[in-house]
Amino acid sequence: MKKSLKFSGTICPAITPFNNKNKIDFAAMEKHYQMLTDAKINGILVMGTIGEFATLSINERLAIIKHAHQFTHLPLIVNVSTTVVDDMIRLADAAYDAGYPAVMALPHYYLAQTANQLYEYYKYLNSRFLGDWFIYNFPARTGCDVDAKLVSKLMVNCPRFIGIKDTIDCASHTRSIVLASQAIRNDFSVFAGFDEYFIPNLLNGGAGVLSGLNNVVPELFACIVKAFKENDFKQLQLLQKEISRLSNIYNIGDDFVTTIKAAVAEKYGYLAAKSRNFGSDLDSKQIKSVKQLFKL
Repeated sequence: MKKSLKFSGTICPAITPFNNKNKIDFAAMEKHYQMLTDAKINGILVMGTIGEFATLSINERLAIIKHAHQFTHLPLIVNVSTTVVDDMIRLADAAYDAGYPAVMALPHYYLAQTANQLYEYYKYLNSRFLGDWFIYNFPARTGCDVDAKLVSKLMVNCPRFIGIKDTIDCASHTRSIVLASQAIRNDFSVFAGFDEYFIPNLLNGGAGVLSGLNNVVPELFACIVKAFKENDFKQLQLLQKEISRLSNIYNIGDDFVTTIKAAVAEKYGYLAAKSRNFGSDLDSKQIKSVKQLFKL
């Protein structure tokens, strides 16, 4: 791990609990954030994809920003992505005002952007963001890609651009960003977006991972950070195998967000397995598969 990095290790893109009336369950959120804190992971992403940001109103998102930082002492990153740039600035301002150390922004999604458009978009955001910020690269959802060349160009011109979550099922893509960024600055964090790429990203010189299984087994990811620091490669091998096994969670159900919530509900019991995605409730057979996977 690089001591100059503001963010490194394992960061959880936390779920957003909802009650049976489809309202945000802040009591359950507090319990979830405390569980993550107790597991000794390295940070939390607020309102990422698994946090269902796309289903939240602007007022709900402002309410989460108001409350979430009170639930943990861990460093928090706030995803401010939306299709309305002025709303992004409003969310970012609220996050910085509340003391959050950084925000995160997807490309201007729905309209697939060229590299030049993405550069101008992020340059504009940089001029409006009052603090540190990350890019959230998720080509499967945005229809465009933030590659190593674009990252390098932005790093040179945007010193508050401090990292990227590279959610792409291609380890070489993330590795290319790691190597390109290291040639420019030593304070830039490159996170893999898939659980099973955590250890490969560390071995390639990346900062760590920002991935969904942290919601269910954060202690496993904290163990990886410890084993890597101690050069315990035998332990890393065993932990990689366990991550590979648990990654089968993404094959259960129609919606991985709800499935992860179901796993949290079965393991910890402090929230309902409710998401705002339609047709996503797990049946009894699928719940049984979740319980078997996590040996509950």
